[in-house]
Amino acid sequence: MDHFNYRNGVLHAEDVAIPAIAADVGTPVYIYSTATLERHAQVLKAALADLPRVHIAFAIKANPNLAVLGVLARNGYGADVVSGGELKRALAAGMRAEDIVFSGVGKTRAELQLGLDEGIGQFNIELEEEGAVLAQLAAAQGKRAPAVLRVNPDVDAGTHAKISTGKAENKFGVAIDAAPGIFDRLAKLPGLTLRGVAIHTGSQLTTLDPLEAAYRRVGELVAQLRAAGHAITHVDLGGGLGVPYRPGETVSAPEAFGAMVKRVTQDWDVTLMFEPGRFICGNAGVLVTEVIWVKPAVGHPYVIVDAAMNDLARPALYDAYHDFEAVEPTGEKFVANIAGPVCETGDTFAMGREIDWVESGDLAVFRTAGAYGATMASTYNSRPLVPEVLVSGDRYAVVADRIQAETIMGAERVPEWAR
Repeated sequence: MDHFNYRNGVLHAEDVAIPAIAADVGTPVYIYSTATLERHAQVLKAALADLPRVHIAFAIKANPNLAVLGVLARNGYGADVVSGGELKRALAAGMRAEDIVFSGVGKTRAELQLGLDEGIGQFNIELEEEGAVLAQLAAAQGKRAPAVLRVNPDVDAGTHAKISTGKAENKFGVAIDAAPGIFDRLAKLPGLTLRGVAIHTGSQLTTLDPLEAAYRRVGELVAQLRAAGHAITHVDLGGGLGVPYRPGETVSAPEAFGAMVKRVTQDWDVTLMFEPGRFICGNAGVLVTEVIWVKPAVGHPYVIVDAAMNDLARPALYDAYHDFEAVEPTGEKFVANIAGPVCETGDTFAMGREIDWVESGDLAVFRTAGAYGATMASTYNSRPLVPEVLVSGDRYAVVADRIQAETIMGAERVPEWAR
């Protein structure tokens, strides 16, 4: 469920007509719904309410906007970060240091030190050498870093190859068969409090079977580690819950997810940690665009819009589907290709799709754009960075400015000898 609905034939974000925002801010523009963010945050918390001890950390990579993070912080969410920059964003948004989990396969020594300096709640260790370096840094300050070991469960999540994280050939975590030995060696280091294990199976999972298979493998590992004398108090189960992108698409309900987790983990006696991202913010955002031209072509016409692959990269990267709707539909439909103005054939959002009838100057939206949208944007073709707007009821505010080419050029330097 989201809060983008038609009223009197015009698409609204909560109580604000989208044409009013477009007229004020311009296009393309991302619009986020506070009500949708809050609803999804509470729905997941309710689904996990029967578990004895739970920690939920929003995956900042999905949407790092400070205003969005502030909404989630007020709803009791911590942060899952994968860089020093994300760590700083979480703190700036009001998330407590002790509620921050530092994930990521390539944490630098400087980033590990930053996490120690800020007193974050947990480091997810990706390889034995990283754990040894973290222990050394912590011991040098007379500290013990709270940490878990990320394992690779070797489970095929059945998702797109570029967002799969739990297969043996993926770059994340240590092989689950090697985990006991690595855990034993790291647990002896004076600078670590190695308190459990972590996994992440993949992103945009629409069924629970891969998650359950991975969780059961982790449960076996927890029992094995305890049998070896280790105290296991935390298990990070990652994220990955999918959202519907296509009309009529079904995904696993959060209530079913919560029931599955309870069934699988009932004997673990640990704090369970979760890292949702897309599930919270995916359907909480749309990308508003204006039709520049409807260009005749062989086969189907091209609807050329002012949003491009640099604004919303997912279709070009993953062949991802985003529903395309007119902001003021007439009821007529036609079959068309949807493309942006970037000088790349890959700058297409859909080919041969039946869509609302649109003409030059009309507004349209790409749905389910609140996750991995603005955060992946670039300035390719010297295009401005797209702005972001947050709506709450009948109010809205620009929460990220449109960064123009002149501003970006202002950060560049031409040395005297190159002139």
